[in-house]
Amino acid sequence: MDPRRANGDGGVTPSGEELTGCENAPVRKKPALRIRKTGALLVAALIAFVGTVPLAGTRWELTPLLLIPLVVGIWAWRAGTDVDAESLRVRALLGTTTIPWTDVAELAPDERGRVSALLAGGRAVRLTGVTRQNLPDVLAAGRQEMTPAAEGQ
Repeated sequence: MDPRRANGDGGVTPSGEELTGCENAPVRKKPALRIRKTGALLVAALIAFVGTVPLAGTRWELTPLLLIPLVVGIWAWRAGTDVDAESLRVRALLGTTTIPWTDVAELAPDERGRVSALLAGGRAVRLTGVTRQNLPDVLAAGRQEMTPAAEGQ
């Protein structure tokens, strides 16, 4: 056993000083891949916000208009899909849905190239930001194999 860790409750600094009062807490794991909406949406929301300021400044009744580009900017910043070996995490403006890979029956692109996860229970969840082009990256980050679609589907 490391003599610097003899106490066992806190650890030590590199200089050998004992740390006390530290709690062992789980560290949030960074996803293997983060897919977000294009940054142009965030820039557009910022421009819209700046353009709305003079209009909202003319009358106090118009100040709630500032919320529209603000909410769009927050959505553009937050919305997307995080991928790791255990699950997919779909983030929206106000919520997050975590889908374990074991629940995913199929990842299917639609005619516009957007990808949805078809779940074993029959539900479909749209994967925000995931397209037909970056689907191989999603599968690689999730350590999943890609199998070709059956003929006639």
